[in-house]
Amino acid sequence: MRGAARILARQLLRAGTSIGANIHEAKGSQSREDFTSKCSIACKEAHETLYGLDLPVAGAIMKEGRVSDLVRECDEIVAVLTTIVKRSREHRS
Repeated sequence: MRGAARILARQLLRAGTSIGANIHEAKGSQSREDFTSKCSIACKEAHETLYGLDLPVAGAIMKEGRVSDLVRECDEIVAVLTTIVKRSREHRS
């Protein structure tokens, strides 16, 4: 792996693992607001992960078929986290 590909891979790894870390923190949250915040951060990291999966394809570093399953799974994670955050905010009011 060279230059740009290595940088993209590191950033993708950081964003992707941050999703799980923030969800894990949300499980031990001290309040609903804290829970919502951690889940919201996890959702943002999932969006960043999607972006990170798009970059190698857009830059012709990798073929779309190699990441399509990951993109689909990450889309599902974004959808679940978006629903969790939305419902958590609704119950706060």
